[in-house]
Amino acid sequence: VFASEVAAFMIGKYAHVTTCQVKIITKPWERMKFESKGHPHSFYREGKETRWTEAIITKVNPPSADQRKVTINSGFYDLEVLKTTNSAFTDFWRDELATLPDMPDRILSTKVLCQWKFIDTCLGKLQKLPFDAIFAGAKRNTLDAFANDPRAWVHASVQTTMYIMADRILNDFAAVDDVYYALPNIHYFPFDLSPFGLKNLQADAEVYMPIADPSGYITATVSRPNKGKF
Repeated sequence: VFASEVAAFMIGKYAHVTTCQVKIITKPWERMKFESKGHPHSFYREGKETRWTEAIITKVNPPSADQRKVTINSGFYDLEVLKTTNSAFTDFWRDELATLPDMPDRILSTKVLCQWKFIDTCLGKLQKLPFDAIFAGAKRNTLDAFANDPRAWVHASVQTTMYIMADRILNDFAAVDDVYYALPNIHYFPFDLSPFGLKNLQADAEVYMPIADPSGYITATVSRPNKGKF
């Protein structure tokens, strides 16, 4: 309906326009669910992330293969998440290059890259790990921390949020040695509709537009203390 309304407006407004084609692409958000209940303001794109893993085996005393260091990296990327409130970013460092305004309440969105690492000298031990359960737990902790953990609400930075996510994975899975996150900012700002006589800024904001301007690419690695394995 919206596409046809725009096309009809263009045809009716301008005599020199003979044809107007309007194409709209939708990328729907799905509401996060916890304990079978929809979350009031947190969303994600289900099934869009990519799961991956890699194994690296290194000889400790080459050319002998008797002793080996086994490293398995696993994770997922392109898990797109968004929440429409309970996020702020204010009172940050400002200089002559700063352009980002204070946001006492904002839409927070990112594409999550999460990676966790296992290290051991025994390949058979690592092969017995419940990899599917760890993947499910890492994704669950990522979404739950983003949407529900009060430490990640309102005044918490993205850096704080990713630390909470990683800390929860390390606490849940003793076999994981470290967790890496990358959370690029995807900004949504209110669109100024005042030229059309409509209020859509600050408390009146209802229509938001994704911004392609340069923004932060935030990463963190959270590791266990050195356990002296090697």
